[in-house]
Amino acid sequence: MTEVFDAYAAYYDLLYRDKDYPAEARYVQSLLRRHGVSDGSILELGCGTGKHAEQLGQLGFSIHGLDLSPSMVARARKRTPAELASRLQFDVGDARSTRLNRKFDAAISLFHVASYQTRNEDLLGMFATAATHLKSGGIFVFDFWYGPGVLTDPPVERVKYLEDGVIQVTRTAKPTLRPNENIVDVHYEVLVKQNRNGMVADIEETHSMRYLFLPEVRLMLQSAGMELLQAERWMSQEELDRGSWQAVVIAQRQ
Repeated sequence: MTEVFDAYAAYYDLLYRDKDYPAEARYVQSLLRRHGVSDGSILELGCGTGKHAEQLGQLGFSIHGLDLSPSMVARARKRTPAELASRLQFDVGDARSTRLNRKFDAAISLFHVASYQTRNEDLLGMFATAATHLKSGGIFVFDFWYGPGVLTDPPVERVKYLEDGVIQVTRTAKPTLRPNENIVDVHYEVLVKQNRNGMVADIEETHSMRYLFLPEVRLMLQSAGMELLQAERWMSQEELDRGSWQAVVIAQRQ
């Protein structure tokens, strides 16, 4: 998995520049406040290039971000604003196994990191990491691909094009559903063109995404010593249904 994300880091921010990180950070803040965490420290599992962490830092939280990709972590450190340097820390670490020997008020894992845990052992490991680092009563917020939504509205081939002053990116996503394993293999063909010299790079990668169902999520959380408090549509307070592709769960450390 590391090699995929190391290649991805070079154009990650461009591909997701239309993602509303400030709004998503405020939404996460509202979820935490709803369950008693209004400030304090957050462990982020799968921090990427640090954009969620930056926004949460501006909202007053202190964030320790972990990511499996050294390239992602390097970009997160590089783009940290000086005024937030005391609140943001980024390290290379595996969400399934890293132990920091400290406790946090909350843990978060965004942008479907939970769905990248395609084996039961992976997801159990990630939940154990969150639980181990939470104070008693601490809150864990994570999003994922919601099974009923994926099966009701299966993924289709999509093309995305973006450019800035440096590069042009064309990305084609071709999904393959593996229903007996609750996994979608998304094969990406990415064409990256340098504006300055016209050089072109062609990158191919496959992201295997697991779609999850609430009964299995609840059981795995319980095995890690956490209780599922609430589940809803991402960026909404609406109930999950067959029209929901992206779900968010709020759990609590016992």
